[in-house]
Amino acid sequence: MIVDCDTCAVRGTGCAGCAIHALFHTPPEIERLTPDEIQAIEVLARAGLDPEIVEVPDESVPRTPLRLVPLRRDVA
Repeated sequence: MIVDCDTCAVRGTGCAGCAIHALFHTPPEIERLTPDEIQAIEVLARAGLDPEIVEVPDESVPRTPLRLVPLRRDVA
């Protein structure tokens, strides 16, 4: 199989989700994963799920806390 990024129809916009990119460029988030976490992701991927590494939010940026509102049930 020959993969040529120059002829890819979604080059640029689709690079971040490309399997070839993932094989050859290890993002820093994955380098911090433990072997058990990597194995869990591999198991999910083999089962057909699409596991995604999400960025941990920057703790230095203050976040507005969420306000929990009770579920309203309209009784007719």
